[in-house]
Amino acid sequence: MAEKDLPACPVETTLTLIGDKWKVLILRDLMPGTKRFGELKKSIGNVSQKVLTAQLRAMEESGLLTRTVYAEVPPRVEYALTERGKTLKPILDAMQNWGEAYKASLPS
Repeated sequence: MAEKDLPACPVETTLTLIGDKWKVLILRDLMPGTKRFGELKKSIGNVSQKVLTAQLRAMEESGLLTRTVYAEVPPRVEYALTERGKTLKPILDAMQNWGEAYKASLPS
């Protein structure tokens, strides 16, 4: 994605790149390491193949992850975060901490 295509506001830029439920879950699941498409689909849960494919392509286009295709039969495709994608870890950690604190503050 070219800089001219991004919003002026840095928060809006971040939301443009990862502000989708599925993208955040993809990031969460790729933080520990490389995964295949089927592993991602299973770990994310209730996402359609079409939507997951579209989200992965968008994240690849924006430089957050890489897609590696191995010349095997059947073809093996693996996804991994780029160095830029890995820099989102503090944001995901903060989201996790906030979510845990929020849940803990709710009446039992």
